[in-house]
Amino acid sequence: MRGRGVRRLAWWLVFLAGLAPLLWLAWALPTNRLGFEPVVDSLRFLGQTAIWLLMIGLAITPVGRLLPSLRLVDYRRMVGLYAFFYASLHVAVWLVIDRQLDWRAIVEEIAERLHIGFGALAFLLLVPLAVTSTKGWMRRLGSGWRELHRLVYPATGLAVLHYFLSVKLDTRTPLLLMGLLVVLLAARPLTWRWTSARRRR
Repeated sequence: MRGRGVRRLAWWLVFLAGLAPLLWLAWALPTNRLGFEPVVDSLRFLGQTAIWLLMIGLAITPVGRLLPSLRLVDYRRMVGLYAFFYASLHVAVWLVIDRQLDWRAIVEEIAERLHIGFGALAFLLLVPLAVTSTKGWMRRLGSGWRELHRLVYPATGLAVLHYFLSVKLDTRTPLLLMGLLVVLLAARPLTWRWTSARRRR
């Protein structure tokens, strides 16, 4: 019972932590804490939040293999859904506020500007992952569910590339994210081999 209570508390802490960026944005915008271009600054903040959450989601599997007692996998779906939530807000702000639902201009911009095309493709790859994140879809898809959810790797890569190409001056953060993505992708097979060897011993 004590372990269940700890896990429930941890679940709520993760849930509230996922809401924290949105609450901070709601407080920061009226006070110009983000900057003096609210639309541009909101887009950047929401996009960065989505990418960092995708990174955290990718880190859960290798870290969870090394530290199984933490049961990090229990929170992977929530982290992934929060990543999609902030990515959706990022897209919504761009479509509704920045481009004012001018669909002709939106389509032209996606086709002509490389970084927007990469971002649009990354978001489209995340949509089926969010839709099929429930246990019901896991049962329906069977082994295909795992294959489908490997789309998170190209989606994250495209999101980071979208961020890198959209930055005009300071590329340190997107370059950091690129390096982190490479490390996380390399860590997955390494930790799998390590845990397999440990089980055999």
